[in-house]
Amino acid sequence: MAGFRDNGFNDRRTASAEAKKALLERFKAAPGPDDPKVKERQAQRIAIVQAREVRVAERQAAQAAEMARLAALEAERRAEAERQAQLAAEAEAKRIAEERAAEVALEAIRKAKRDARYAARKSRR
Repeated sequence: MAGFRDNGFNDRRTASAEAKKALLERFKAAPGPDDPKVKERQAQRIAIVQAREVRVAERQAAQAAEMARLAALEAERRAEAERQAQLAAEAEAKRIAEERAAEVALEAIRKAKRDARYAARKSRR
């Protein structure tokens, strides 16, 4: 096996120490909080968050406007339904009044005929 290499304990320990040292150097080389690039990235993040908040507020305002529009349409529909119900009730009341008036008139005609028969019977005696 050409690629096989038997690493001993010391080799592994040395490799581990070198990896830790490289990691520490990378950490020390990282930019600090007052580095211009870090501040620029932070400013970009803040701008993104603010833009998101504006979009959310606009979306909520649009939803509120749509809900208000739907509520107005529903109120208008209910008012129209109430008006139709009122018209139907008035028509029904008018029909009932006309029927009652017709019944009263018919009863008056019957009474007049009955009175006429009674008067005719009285006059025959």
